[in-house]
Amino acid sequence: MLSSCTSFPLRTLWLPVVAMLVVVTSSNYLVQFTLNDWLTWGAFTFPVAFLVTDLTNRALGADAARSVAWMGFAMAVLASIAVAPVRIAIASGTAFLLGQWMDIVAFNRLRALSWWKAPLIGSLLASVLDTGVFFFLAFAGSDMDWKLLALGDLSVKWLMALTLLAPYKALLPWIYVWVPTVRKDAPSTPA
Repeated sequence: MLSSCTSFPLRTLWLPVVAMLVVVTSSNYLVQFTLNDWLTWGAFTFPVAFLVTDLTNRALGADAARSVAWMGFAMAVLASIAVAPVRIAIASGTAFLLGQWMDIVAFNRLRALSWWKAPLIGSLLASVLDTGVFFFLAFAGSDMDWKLLALGDLSVKWLMALTLLAPYKALLPWIYVWVPTVRKDAPSTPA
């Protein structure tokens, strides 16, 4: 079933899909716990979703990244319902898809620039969209100061976007290892 929603066989995308499932499910659980008045624990884990998407995009292109986002979304929403309230799972799914699409579009437009520009700018832009949509849908109308939490989470997500450039760079030589055969039309990695 999952392989029918993508032009890539599931055996090619299983690693990023599993990574996405783990990241989003754990983030949906951790966002329920505040570290202080302006920050939840989920801010530290969720930015890894953009790392997964960006590595997939670099290795196999935007279509594969979108497939990973769709499959990760479907499985993560189902798993999140088990660890978080339904409202958080729905808010997360909506924000996740919008943020992932923003990241994929930005990454593709910037992919030919220096190695760090596409993942950094894509993650920064996507974090704004994802954070705003998520916190509004998940917590608007509650007694939680969701605007302050959103601002705190966004600040940490931006810091994480910078921090995750190191693993992104370190993993670039290894991104084709999980791909059984590199597609001829996959974009090449710029120097």
